[in-house]
Amino acid sequence: MPSPHIDLFSVFDQAFAGRAWHGTPLWGTLRGLDAAAALRRPAPGRHNIWELVLHCAYWKFVVRQRVTGDAALTFPRAGTNFPELPAAADDAEWKRDRMLLKREHELLREAIAGCTPAMLRRRVGNKRFNAAETVVGIASHDLYHAGQIQLIRRLVG
Repeated sequence: MPSPHIDLFSVFDQAFAGRAWHGTPLWGTLRGLDAAAALRRPAPGRHNIWELVLHCAYWKFVVRQRVTGDAALTFPRAGTNFPELPAAADDAEWKRDRMLLKREHELLREAIAGCTPAMLRRRVGNKRFNAAETVVGIASHDLYHAGQIQLIRRLVG
């Protein structure tokens, strides 16, 4: 029987940056976007792409906290769920926040790699799902927001 890590990594990596039959993964949806484009809103009161990037980074952090059981971990930005945009929302900050998303993905991947099969079966968070199911969930989360970002890109030009 193949290692559960291989299957988790396939799903996890494909949703974020891998080649996939379903279309563009989350990281690919950000290709070619500058700060100005990432800040455009599809409608008043709706999230922009930059906010979604921070949201995805934050939830990768939360899943890492759950998988490792390390409540002492801290997210490097203020706010939860939808962390605040930087005061100087320019191309340098946009690059920094894209790299934050990528780094949170890598840190979560390292955490998954450090899990034993028993750890992956352990109930986490609200105890409704085990660690492996939570990892599949964050991959689904990436795909959901990848689709949302593609739609926003089309709506705002």
